[in-house]
Amino acid sequence: MAATQTPPGECPQCWQHAHDRSAHRRLGPREDCPQCVDHMINGHPHLVPKKKSSWW
Repeated sequence: MAATQTPPGECPQCWQHAHDRSAHRRLGPREDCPQCVDHMINGHPHLVPKKKSSWW
């Protein structure tokens, strides 16, 4: 079951690929996801911003 929204501080692509089984359904056994490999090599394009901490 996939979450509807990416939590703050997380990468949307990483979150979707980790929690949505359909993202890797078309891959064979032991086959790497090209999007995930590219993401690991090139890093996260953007992260969902966290709320500003206001504990003062």
